Amino acid sequence: SPRSHGHGSSHSSSGGSTLLGYIGIDTIIEQMRKKTMKTGFDFNIMVAGHSGLGKSTLINTLFKSQVSRRSTGWSRDEKIPKTVEIKSVSHVIEEGGVKMKLTVVDTPGFGDQINNDNCWEPISKYINEQYEKFLKEEVNIARKKRIPDTRVHCCLYFISPTGHSLRQLDIEFMRRLSHSVNIIPVIAKADTMTIEERQEFKQRVRKELEMSGIEFYPQKEFDEDMEDKSDNDKIREAMPFAVVGSDKEYQVNGKRVLGRKTAWGIVEVENPHHCEFAQLRDFLIRSHLQDLKEVTHNIQYETYRAKRLNENGGLHPISSSDTQESNL
Repeated sequence: SPRSHGHGSSHSSSGGSTLLGYIGIDTIIEQMRKKTMKTGFDFNIMVAGHSGLGKSTLINTLFKSQVSRRSTGWSRDEKIPKTVEIKSVSHVIEEGGVKMKLTVVDTPGFGDQINNDNCWEPISKYINEQYEKFLKEEVNIARKKRIPDTRVHCCLYFISPTGHSLRQLDIEFMRRLSHSVNIIPVIAKADTMTIEERQEFKQRVRKELEMSGIEFYPQKEFDEDMEDKSDNDKIREAMPFAVVGSDKEYQVNGKRVLGRKTAWGIVEVENPHHCEFAQLRDFLIRSHLQDLKEVTHNIQYETYRAKRLNENGGLHPISSSDTQESNL
């Protein structure tokens, strides 16, 4: 796999060495933890899909704070833009002493035009521009110790809960971008479907993605070992997650829960019997966040970098005249 970093075995060539006492190699993890705690880390997430699918709400629900662009001075009566725009907003979130600089990249206008031909282009251009920025810093002779990372680590693609099939635009977007960014498809507003409809729709979406040759994250070819494969297989079989977002709290059986109140009851966002939000959150944040960053750096960015350096005739500092756009 392109990501194996030459894991050596714990035995030396002489057939394995037995330690005569405690050395302290195991403290490296704690040393790394302390360093990371000091510097913090970046996570850049993009949301795409047409308007009205609850993208901003879902992001706020994922990070339990008002982090979407709409929560920061966006008004409900703001008109849908005539073209696809790219807007990003950053926040520093801190939990348990760990600082994360979260950047949410929004794509207002995507899929909302009468003619949506090529409306994925500005998004693809933005993703590549972030790779270009990183590359420029990297090939500088006097480069920064820590290059600011604006590369998109993950794109949540919101599928409309039609219950029928994917729109041509959905397929086109994911096919065009799956090789330059980690795409995680989600079915939006899942409370509009019955459980049976939801299961059928998920199966249909999976089948259509497979038939169109679309590889979403976690990509099969990047599983590092059997354990990785079996964990990721379970996730792949459960995708696309059918989710509901909400930043409103209600009282249910004496407990405060995030939910959506309807005439016939409350949809509890974090209740796995009601929707798959908790699965998405655990996967995205609690188990695969670091891997999303690694795949972006070691695979998506690496592909871009190789292509650009080949165009450039080898590795030399890229001058500002060399900024021609490159669409992967």
